[in-house]
Amino acid sequence: MVARVEFPAAMVYVARHAHPGRTTMSATKTDAPKAFEAAEGTLAVEEVARHPLPGMAIPDQIAFSPDDRLITYLKSPERSLVRQLFVFDPATGSESLFVSPPDGGTTEENVSLAEALRRERQRQREIGVTTYAWATRASRVLVPIKGDLYVQDGPSASLRKLVASGGAPILDPKLSPDGAAVAFVQEAELYVIDATGGAPRQLTSGARGTGKTHGLAEYVAQEEMARHHGYWWSTDGTWLAFTEVDETHIPIYRIVHQGKAQVGAEAEEDHHYPFAGEENARVRLGVVSASGGETVWMDTSYGEEVYLARVHWLAGERLAAEIQNRAQTWLELVVFDLATGARTRLLREETNVWINLHDLLRPLADGGFLWASERTGYRHLYRYDREGTLVAELTRGAWMVDDVRGVDEKGRFVYFTATAASALECHLYAVSFDGGEMRRITPEPGMHVVTCDRACRRFVDVYHAKDRPPTVKLRSIDDGAVLATLHDEQDPRIASLGLTPPEIVSFLSRDGETLHGALYRPPAHFGSGPFPTIVYVYGGPHVQLVTNGWNMTVTMRPQWLRSLGYLVFMVDNRGSARRGLAFEGALKNRMGSIEVDDQVDGVRWLVAQGLADPARVGVYGWSYGGYMAAMCLARAPETFKVAVAGAPVTHWDGYDTHYTERYMGMPSDNPRGYEESSVMRHVENIRGKLMLVHGLIDENVHFRHTARLVNAMIGTRKPYDLLLFPDERHMPRRPPDRIYMEELIRDYFVRNL
Repeated sequence: MVARVEFPAAMVYVARHAHPGRTTMSATKTDAPKAFEAAEGTLAVEEVARHPLPGMAIPDQIAFSPDDRLITYLKSPERSLVRQLFVFDPATGSESLFVSPPDGGTTEENVSLAEALRRERQRQREIGVTTYAWATRASRVLVPIKGDLYVQDGPSASLRKLVASGGAPILDPKLSPDGAAVAFVQEAELYVIDATGGAPRQLTSGARGTGKTHGLAEYVAQEEMARHHGYWWSTDGTWLAFTEVDETHIPIYRIVHQGKAQVGAEAEEDHHYPFAGEENARVRLGVVSASGGETVWMDTSYGEEVYLARVHWLAGERLAAEIQNRAQTWLELVVFDLATGARTRLLREETNVWINLHDLLRPLADGGFLWASERTGYRHLYRYDREGTLVAELTRGAWMVDDVRGVDEKGRFVYFTATAASALECHLYAVSFDGGEMRRITPEPGMHVVTCDRACRRFVDVYHAKDRPPTVKLRSIDDGAVLATLHDEQDPRIASLGLTPPEIVSFLSRDGETLHGALYRPPAHFGSGPFPTIVYVYGGPHVQLVTNGWNMTVTMRPQWLRSLGYLVFMVDNRGSARRGLAFEGALKNRMGSIEVDDQVDGVRWLVAQGLADPARVGVYGWSYGGYMAAMCLARAPETFKVAVAGAPVTHWDGYDTHYTERYMGMPSDNPRGYEESSVMRHVENIRGKLMLVHGLIDENVHFRHTARLVNAMIGTRKPYDLLLFPDERHMPRRPPDRIYMEELIRDYFVRNL
């Protein structure tokens, strides 16, 4: 998706004055005025650009061992991005090192292009040990490191190298549920190797050298559907379902590494990018025995173009899939006959807005399953039998289920997180298999990210609030009592930086909708206002910025700008997540319209409170937020005087199919909507200052978007400023680049506000 928000995944539910007619392309660092330099409590730019964020060097990828006896997680003892695998024993309260990466492990420099792109898809910055996985039913852990595969049989065993990549990247390795084998994709084909060693067995053929792939997810599946895998082990480990992806008919979009010394193939990337309204990848679903043999292809033909959105194995080795039409107005859950590939429909969801994909399906031992749907306008849980007949509505109300965290089939309870207490919080609840009254388990106000053990007796709770950095504790699922503390360390950076939590506020839009915002006031020595004001915006679907979470306090650019005397404000406009389908769907077919209105209403509210100086209001954002920053400047020039637009989508015909068409429909069906939603359509209105920031090797929002806007600015003789990063993709990673960017963004606002 367009979203690239600078918050951890667990937290988020991311020019100079010019004469008219003269274009300026300035990346010149200038000194801020002395009044700002001397401001008490001003943060250092290095702290603004630094990762992990203060208080955020916490255990991650938390998992229970198959017997629930141990808890494992990735952690950096020195609070850096370099992580190792640790194990915690609740019986003794002791923590020990489980796996330390040989030779330093994964770095940004030693990964293949395929792995670098996967890291982009998953918004991953961390290095060292970057991922691991337990077998479902065996004390065996798989740890990929620097393209090689390692396994370890429990904490007391030694790390064993199972497969060396040999120069060809090993992609998406996965243990079988019984831990007996490991599957992976190499050179476009699917392989399996015994976990005790030996030679890999090639299970698929016919893709290598053809431009097709077996066992990998296509671009829009990874980027927009959150389906990062292209194959799936059956629960008994005897079968593998896999995708065949053909993108050869999609024209190549070439990205040239303009900052490299060399030229030619080494400095070029070719991507089969499916632009809105154009052709998608052709995807087939096959099944092959883990011991080898012929592939049986499943019937996914509907007489119209569809997406393979999700694949599941239900009880009894029944293969199921979620199939969605291209318009994303219906979705079917179907099961297949493994012998013939014939399909049977279990359920169908339809909407006049769009279907939001989720990962809340949970197979049950009796062949039934739990399901989530937004059919009431809010995502809720339902229980179905093996034939797809609705048995029970488990939850209801004007709030959202976020995730299913545990299923206790013996006790007949479902444990889930939701917004029932507040759209600004996340709590763990329990509800019976038959529905009815639900029980809240987490009492503390704020955000709770939960991992339940397999028996649903205990859970690990990553808890944080805007005034409380994250703690990680083991708790009883019965009453939430704390059983053990895994992490409750005070990061010394928090006290030294003097970070102040923002104020959470609510106000009404011009048409009566309640909107939530976060307010970062300048320190007291700047007075009581009105202040020069900067709006931080994202504004797009699938993202919520404003919560009662620690992420609000460690959003470092607002903290930096407030220390310089600016009032910083963020608003979750209509279109944002976790408020229901009607709230999110308000932007359908007309992106960049109602979102701008809501941001303007936020500024008007600030002015009415005596907080914002209406003559000195700026805006910045990244990705969809970059689009919004540019649109605010163009569609509301009377409100916004300065904008910094990072990696903006400037015309939706230049973005991909699955994301764009979900919200805007096909370009051929909604030409006026696409035209009105383009920044270029409104360039004539721009009166303020605009800085465009973009990475030249951005493979998500191509630099082409900014280039097209530059052409429009030139055509209308509008001044602009341009800050480019030749070696950055969509998410700036290199510390020198991030520091430089933060300095120039600060200076831009200081000069122009």
